[in-house]
Amino acid sequence: MSLQFTDRVAIVTGAGNGLGRCHALALAARGAKVLVNDLGGARDGSGGSVSAAQAVVDEIRAAGGQAIANGASVTDFDAVQAMVQQAMDAWGRVDILVNNAGILRDKSFGKMTLEDFRLVVDVHLMGAVHCSKAVWPIMTERKYGRIVMTTSSSGLYGNFGQANYGAAKMALVGLMQTLAIEGAKHDIRVNCLAPTAATRMTEDLMPPAVLAALKPEAVVPAMLVLASEGAPTRAIACAGAGTYEAAHITLTQGLHLGLTEDTPERLAAAWAQVSDRAGETVPASGAAQGTNEVGQAMAAAGRG
Repeated sequence: MSLQFTDRVAIVTGAGNGLGRCHALALAARGAKVLVNDLGGARDGSGGSVSAAQAVVDEIRAAGGQAIANGASVTDFDAVQAMVQQAMDAWGRVDILVNNAGILRDKSFGKMTLEDFRLVVDVHLMGAVHCSKAVWPIMTERKYGRIVMTTSSSGLYGNFGQANYGAAKMALVGLMQTLAIEGAKHDIRVNCLAPTAATRMTEDLMPPAVLAALKPEAVVPAMLVLASEGAPTRAIACAGAGTYEAAHITLTQGLHLGLTEDTPERLAAAWAQVSDRAGETVPASGAAQGTNEVGQAMAAAGRG
């Protein structure tokens, strides 16, 4: 698999610091022209300055690469469209989008304001929607595109105090699933990356020894694979501390119980069998659930 990006154009959001910066530097080092986007705000999304993005651009240029800076908020679709046009005006194409921008507003759900919930969803989910929507016509026309969504173990598996963040991150998996299906005929491959990294977002959450192991650079190889010409599609890659895993949303074989007055009681009694993971599958699309259910129903009717 070629992991060179010569003549490719990439947009990386939230690339002024931490993981996004590492993504931008790695893509540029392997030949990509990179639009470095960063609002330049604090971890909670407040404030803003293009200086963080420009610093990364300067770093890329000093190493002999090509890059331009952008300070748009991914929550502003007009600004996102202008950002994509900036890349088009500079280089005439967009091949890769890494949706990395994000904020944290952690609190237990009981203490969390709806404003904090909405803002986190707006940045992580709608930010990725805005950016993906803006590049979609370009990628469709060129019959090529690679989109990487940044999900999280907090979304895949939950984490105390991160109901807003987890909901947004799991929503990105759902977005990825459908965009990958719709983009397949145009060779637009869409994947998710669940990183574990010591960044500005996590520096207060982990002890020093753990932070030292979780260098953001150790996540970058997974991003490069997901953004490459030979990338998979509909993958959920997990990466941290040099370890790489894949997460899957699976469907058990289940059990046909029919519909009678005592079905609820029989379902409760059979729950262990319904949730038995032996023979579980990774469905190719949401239709697989209905296919399995109707298939078992038809088989049961035939036996009757």
